[in-house]
Amino acid sequence: MDKKKLVHVLDTPYSAVSWPQISNDDQDAILELLCHLLAPIGVHRAAHIVPSKGKRSKKEPPSDRPPAPAIAAHVDVGLANISRNLQNLDSTGGQPYSVVFVARSGQSSAFNCHFPQMVGVASSSTPSAPAIRLVSFSKPCEERLSAVLGIPRVSCIALREGAPQAKGLVDYVREHAEPVDVAWLEQARKGEHQETKINAVSTKVGTARAKRPMPSHSEP
Repeated sequence: MDKKKLVHVLDTPYSAVSWPQISNDDQDAILELLCHLLAPIGVHRAAHIVPSKGKRSKKEPPSDRPPAPAIAAHVDVGLANISRNLQNLDSTGGQPYSVVFVARSGQSSAFNCHFPQMVGVASSSTPSAPAIRLVSFSKPCEERLSAVLGIPRVSCIALREGAPQAKGLVDYVREHAEPVDVAWLEQARKGEHQETKINAVSTKVGTARAKRPMPSHSEP
């Protein structure tokens, strides 16, 4: 019989924020609507933006380039960029996000595990606006999003509140994705004392390795 021992660990609520559950069919529908919304950005980029060839390359005068589609000003791309904007949402005074989309498939959780908590806290900082929805795509879709936007890599996209032509997508997401639930934040607002919770976890005790006998050296 395996030997077991009790290990005591502190329970913390700060890592217990889960990703909202969205069915695969709803994820597919959301992805189709998102790609349709973003397509004009990729078309404009392909037609009017030449990939950079270095600092000394001749750049096209901005006046000769038609303006980007209106939706482009309401879309943010990039994990670091969106994380920074969520963190500073209450201080920038800009339009809050309505939805944050994350392509989680094939990506280490270390890169995106902060999003549920960060989105929940950001929503609480703008109580007058609808709660920010968080959509995670469990199927591989980075390549498709990259192709639609015309950029090399896309793992995270955020859509700002009031984005033009985005009402159908946002309404569908709000209907099929619940707001992020940050239970510890509501408890913290009550100002009540919370006792420290210490959990006792039963774990197996590994078998000790037998020591190797030291080699004997015979005298010459």
